[in-house]
Amino acid sequence: MRQPPINRIAPDAIKAWKISAAIAEGMLWLITIALFVVAFIFEFSYWFGAVAVLISGMTTLFFVFLLPKLRWRRWRYEVFEQEIYIQHGILIVSRTLVPMIRVQHVDTKQGPILKKYNLASVEISTAATTHEIPALLEEDASELRDRISALARVDEDDV
Repeated sequence: MRQPPINRIAPDAIKAWKISAAIAEGMLWLITIALFVVAFIFEFSYWFGAVAVLISGMTTLFFVFLLPKLRWRRWRYEVFEQEIYIQHGILIVSRTLVPMIRVQHVDTKQGPILKKYNLASVEISTAATTHEIPALLEEDASELRDRISALARVDEDDV
């Protein structure tokens, strides 16, 4: 069996993923609060709200505090001359090989949360799908994009 890739994504990815998860969980907490308000206005039982608080608390604990660190530990990648090797997943580990000859174009993308931590993601597009290497340092992402693009051009010239 092949050895796992050696390159990791930036450690600040954990912070960025925590912020993204906290924003999503904030929406869930707003729904939970709305349940309590509706129960108060219409004089319903509060046990719906209690169950919602329990669910919201458990999902917040999991998605904001546990999942980002687990995701970071599992995300790895490596770029070879003939292929890109990507590994990710927590319970089910996915190992993907993207042949350079299949790469059509490479992009970097950066949202406001990634920008705050000087991170960017690299998207590798093939005819079939798009693969992403998330949360690399900006300069590393630019270098990786340029390197993959150069290697993909070399492979196309060989064909």
